[in-house]
Amino acid sequence: MAIDHATGRPHRVPAVLRAPLEGRTWREFLHLLTSLPIAIVAFALAVTLTAASVGTLVTFVGVPLLAATLAAARGLGVLERARARGLLRLEIAEPEPVRVRVRRRDGRGAGPMAWVGALLKSGTSWRHLLYAVVHFPWALFTFVLSLVLWSVSWVLFLYPAWQWTQPTYAHQPGIQLYGDSDGRAFYLDSPFEIALVCAIGLLLVLFTPWVIRGLAHVDRLLVRGLLGPSRLAERVWELEEDRGVVVDTASADLRRIERDLHDGAQARLVALAMELGLAKELVERDPEKAARMVDEAHGEVKLALQELRDLARGIHPAILTDRGLGPALASLAGRCTVPVATEVDLDSRPAPAIEGIAYFTVSELLQNVSKHSRARSAQVDVWRSGDRLMLRVGDDGRGGAGTTSGSGLAGLAERLGSVDGLLVVDSPVGGPTTVTAELPWRARG
Repeated sequence: MAIDHATGRPHRVPAVLRAPLEGRTWREFLHLLTSLPIAIVAFALAVTLTAASVGTLVTFVGVPLLAATLAAARGLGVLERARARGLLRLEIAEPEPVRVRVRRRDGRGAGPMAWVGALLKSGTSWRHLLYAVVHFPWALFTFVLSLVLWSVSWVLFLYPAWQWTQPTYAHQPGIQLYGDSDGRAFYLDSPFEIALVCAIGLLLVLFTPWVIRGLAHVDRLLVRGLLGPSRLAERVWELEEDRGVVVDTASADLRRIERDLHDGAQARLVALAMELGLAKELVERDPEKAARMVDEAHGEVKLALQELRDLARGIHPAILTDRGLGPALASLAGRCTVPVATEVDLDSRPAPAIEGIAYFTVSELLQNVSKHSRARSAQVDVWRSGDRLMLRVGDDGRGGAGTTSGSGLAGLAERLGSVDGLLVVDSPVGGPTTVTAELPWRARG
């Protein structure tokens, strides 16, 4: 039984029988029909303007005309991407814009010639021009093939319904299959022949949608490959977004460290200095009270040192640097309010940066277990799989965790994504919860 992808439920009608009447088939057929007139206009403009601009390159007109041709091709790309989104349901991002380099500090370098130069240097613009040239023969082929198949298949399939028009208006018993000058002819007019034509038409009706889908798939490849952003541009955008996440995370960490220092150890040390100053004044007048104040100050020093150790552990724990991920996670599990079993199976240590990210990922997940899960036990597993470092934190709590916007797990997923990592949460309501994280494996240098 077929599965309906829209609802996820089994579909009683097989796909081969649904295809001729599905909206997808009609949208893709419409896309193939409308491609030809657009391709004719685009091809004529591209070839004419390119030839004119190349022919006048020796003059001042040629270069601006070629830039205008590329700009027109980019305008065509806007139309084609919109048509692909509407009819082919192709989700495609806009390509990288034309980047004009401004050399002067006052921003006056972005004149008309700067735009001309940027258009001529843009690989995206040339890909749009190539699409206008390449798409025309393909659009002509798909238009003829799809229209002929579609019309012939339905005409043959519905032959029993319109066969009566042949003797009435064409003055012949049916479709003429053969005829010569001697008057000999063969017509499809008997019940068996009419049924055979109908059966052949039905086969073509069922077959044509899959041809249309194949042709439309090639159109998707052309649009995505020539009118979409290049892989390099997509990677640059991803790196820019990841850089923004890293900068925001670092800024938040610096604010947290500053707040902890200001509200914790710094305030305690200021109070300690004041108490020691008072004790110094009381040494001669009231030695016993001065001794008590010094003793209290000694206790404050211990608390301040503990707060500084905790703060340093939050920046980068010494045990992680000295002994590695296994002992560091065991120490981390020992401070969790829920009993945690840890198992680390690594034959070598990863790079310090990856090791630190793995540590703080587990740390944040265990904090979530302590605060929100109401679990009785938890498990931490770390292992290496090929070129990936795998982390898994599970608990037997109430579940319901997710990476919805604004949640702690969403922020953790963004931070992992900034280093090409991945976070997967499996937490049905009622539990249990399993959070799996992947990080790229980078060996120590």
